[in-house]
Amino acid sequence: MARKARQRISYVLPLANSPGGHRLGVNGLAVDRGQSILYSAGRDGVICTWDLALDLTQDASVAAVSEGTEQSSASTSRRKQVQAHTHWVNDIVLAQKDTVLVSASSDLTVKVWRPDAADDPSPRTIGLHSDYVKRLATPRADADWVASGGLDHKIHLWDLNGGGERMQIDVEGEEKTDKGSVYALAVGGGILASGGPESIVRLWDPKSGKRVTKFVGHTDNVRDILITDDGDMVMTASSDQTVKVWSVTAGRCLHTLTMHNDSVWSLYSDHPQLAVFYSSDRSGLVAKTDIRGAHEMDEGLCVAVCQEQEGVQKVISAGSHVWTATSSSSINRWSDVDTTVEIQLPGPHPHRNSAATAARSRMQSITSQSSAAKTAAPRRQIPYKSVLQLSSNALYRAQSAREQEGSSIYSQSMIRRASEAQLASEHDVVLPCHALPEECIEGQNGLIKHILLNDRKRVLTLDTTGEVMMWDLVMCEPIRSFGKRHLEDVLPEVNTTESVANWCAVDTRTGSLACVLEEAYCFDAEMYADQLQWPGSMDFAEDQRIKLGKWVLRYLFSNLIDEEIRRDEAYRRQIDGNGGQKGSGMGRLNAPPPIELPRPADSEWKDLLDADAAGVTPRPANTIQIPTTPGLVIGVATPSGQQQQQPNQQPSREYETPLPSNGEEGARLEKRTSLHSQPRSSYDRSSDYFTSSPNPGAAEEGGGAAAGNAEVADERSSQPSADVEKDSQPKESGSLFGKKFRMSFGSKRLGKSSADASKPAVVDEKSEDSDEPATPDTQEEQIEDNLLGVVQSIRRRYTEQLREAPDEALVSGIAPSLPNETPVLKPPPSTSVIIQEDRPDSGGVADLYRGSVARLGQDASIIEKVAPMWLGELLLRNQTPLKETVKVSFVLLPYEDLLPSIASADGNARLNANRMLRARKILAYVAERMEFEAGQEGATTAKPEEFLELYCQDQLVSPTKTLSTLRAYVWKGGGDVVLYYKSNGRFKIVGERSASEVASASASDGTTLGNTTLGGTTLGGSSSGDRPSTIVSSASSERG
Repeated sequence: MARKARQRISYVLPLANSPGGHRLGVNGLAVDRGQSILYSAGRDGVICTWDLALDLTQDASVAAVSEGTEQSSASTSRRKQVQAHTHWVNDIVLAQKDTVLVSASSDLTVKVWRPDAADDPSPRTIGLHSDYVKRLATPRADADWVASGGLDHKIHLWDLNGGGERMQIDVEGEEKTDKGSVYALAVGGGILASGGPESIVRLWDPKSGKRVTKFVGHTDNVRDILITDDGDMVMTASSDQTVKVWSVTAGRCLHTLTMHNDSVWSLYSDHPQLAVFYSSDRSGLVAKTDIRGAHEMDEGLCVAVCQEQEGVQKVISAGSHVWTATSSSSINRWSDVDTTVEIQLPGPHPHRNSAATAARSRMQSITSQSSAAKTAAPRRQIPYKSVLQLSSNALYRAQSAREQEGSSIYSQSMIRRASEAQLASEHDVVLPCHALPEECIEGQNGLIKHILLNDRKRVLTLDTTGEVMMWDLVMCEPIRSFGKRHLEDVLPEVNTTESVANWCAVDTRTGSLACVLEEAYCFDAEMYADQLQWPGSMDFAEDQRIKLGKWVLRYLFSNLIDEEIRRDEAYRRQIDGNGGQKGSGMGRLNAPPPIELPRPADSEWKDLLDADAAGVTPRPANTIQIPTTPGLVIGVATPSGQQQQQPNQQPSREYETPLPSNGEEGARLEKRTSLHSQPRSSYDRSSDYFTSSPNPGAAEEGGGAAAGNAEVADERSSQPSADVEKDSQPKESGSLFGKKFRMSFGSKRLGKSSADASKPAVVDEKSEDSDEPATPDTQEEQIEDNLLGVVQSIRRRYTEQLREAPDEALVSGIAPSLPNETPVLKPPPSTSVIIQEDRPDSGGVADLYRGSVARLGQDASIIEKVAPMWLGELLLRNQTPLKETVKVSFVLLPYEDLLPSIASADGNARLNANRMLRARKILAYVAERMEFEAGQEGATTAKPEEFLELYCQDQLVSPTKTLSTLRAYVWKGGGDVVLYYKSNGRFKIVGERSASEVASASASDGTTLGNTTLGGTTLGGSSSGDRPSTIVSSASSERG
């Protein structure tokens, strides 16, 4: 049985005052000439549509006559925008007569978007790869399929009408290689061509999926491919700085074009025979090549259209305009160059005369074939310095310049950027025809870097303009702007020294701040309610803790919870009034309201104030009484074999590993009897061989944030924690075998026990493999492993309740967390919520649902089917997955023996507690074991931190510091944290001694001040270089 894929929840914080457009670089462009619409897609996962307001039916030669008119002054406006993907969009193509836009993304999906569809305007997934999807290709405008290729070495053919995968082509075939990724893809003339890092161009039959042939000649990655309509010629662009033209019939390379001096990234042509095509490279140069009227391709004209500041990822042309996409979030529109006009030749140069003469005769033949669109008006000429040399046999860029400069200049230019590859001669400097674009479609500022602060609640981000912003992950909003500064300079100003468990993964790869929550860790981080600085008047319990992941999820899905409550009410009304159940539920006049959320009972807290339930150790009569709350427990740990870390010992990571849970963790404290002192009955079901062991994490932190307060208790029993858990196991929890056959294996005979005497024994003798059909009474409804399964289990309980007690009112089984447990949050309605599923076989994730906070209630039916069950348990039942409590071990000693020791009779002062335990609770633990001298007013009512102090590494510890923070930022080492307690002198404590009394006692006993023996291990300043020399402890001989 295959392992179920993990599901996770992501939410994306909306950018403040974002008017729309791309936030990061643009990777894909497509144009609809008929409606004058430009499509763009980028690294932010967004697809935008732009209204160009241009006449794209004119070509460059016609538009050149009307230069300066409305064609060049038209303004582009944004039509629509959709967050189609959760990762980079690498390519887009138009299909089905420009009514469908197909997108390929690094989120492994191929999606179809019909922007003009009224019924389903959102993008829909039609295909899924097992790695990043890099390229797309369609055979013709009316085709009903699209081809996609990616880093998984596969080419897939997908049905655009929802028919799924039509064909899969393994690029590697029998030639297993690590470089089989598809970076270039094209379809035309009945063939499919692909290329990639292998530097090989492969041709495939799209009908059978078989390879036709392959072209070998490039020396670097093949980045783009074009195919003529008749399929006779293939054009390829490569990172080896060349454009090659291949003959499919001859099976060889016909021409190698070298007009670029850097990696060629993109090709574009709308000519059926590729007679006019555009190319762009990594240096930002965009070239236009026209071979119409030329006898040989080398005789064609190549012109530098424009020069971008960054590498051009995509270039397209329509009408008399060219659009370029770069790593910038903006898109530039350039005026096209009319290659039918004459070239403006320079003055007389002896070494160029032959080339100029040939150029003039060539241009005369081209201009004589120009269309009637030419008028008598003066036409702009192409500057000579804008003409690029197509190849070594081309007419322009005379050979004498190459010979004069020598091979050194030209060989170096092959590895330099175009801006650096300019020749020394002024005549060899390339000047593009256009220095500035006609229009710039402005993009937005996206986030490119982030740092999660130590409180795990705030994040610093840096955007593309250099501005630093601080965000609150819980409130889902920006907090403060620091202007244009270095991120590392702002970090020390706002970071705090606290250690909080990780609860989310933060990422800015799409230009926005996204938080990812998984079941494994999203409930680990907690914060104390008194740290919230909540604006409202909310009464929290003392030291109440709030799970950050639970808090955020509760209110991200608040609309979904409301919808589920409404559906639950309608369902209870339906099953109560449909005649199937009589006289029960909502049909009665005295029916209860739809849902009654329980209020926290104060009695649960008051019951824990009983001093007798504080532990088994007797307390002094005249001592402070600390109110106890469930949640965090200090338990005596097994004496460590080595308490001190040696100087050459590597730091231990014990504090990062969950320790075995204490038996008293999360339970009410009461006097216990040792497990070994109890007579074990032969009927004890805990010794049953078939009995399942209890969940070791079932006692996690005493109910979590609902309990809230820190618990201080003592445990002097020497029994191991495993025995405590075994002793706390319910005695009636029989084995699975015993439950099925209702037998007791604890007795010597198979007779019924006295507890079961009143119930008849029911033995199910039907075989599990029986072919006998199940009756309606025995057939159980299948519970789905998603949020819908939680709803089904709640409704099943209603059915059982009506069957067992038809006259009782149906009480709603939906019980979300209350505001006093998770204070009300109001995330922005535009906050995106994504439900994803890990794909272990592909190494990525797939989107199952994407919506906004405002739409979650409307999409309840969809979310029920795709959301994980653990999310449903949290939202509808307020239940979080059980996990073993992470604890920190520490040693608690009196400072220089000024106060009485709280160690046990065997000298064990090693304790452990939840990592979120605050120092004030450790002081309370000490205060409960101290006795005040009589006659001191307010001594028994004072807070422990008012008369006790705690030290670690010679530093006074704040009462609000947690054990986790102490270990990470104060102790800074492995092994047990050593803490020292002392009195500040406000009250006189029985057994308290002065420093002189301690010194004289040490001298009389012959002991050395500064060392203490604890559990057989010496603790003192001399054994560790990290231990403070001023804080030492002296131990009496009876402490071992």
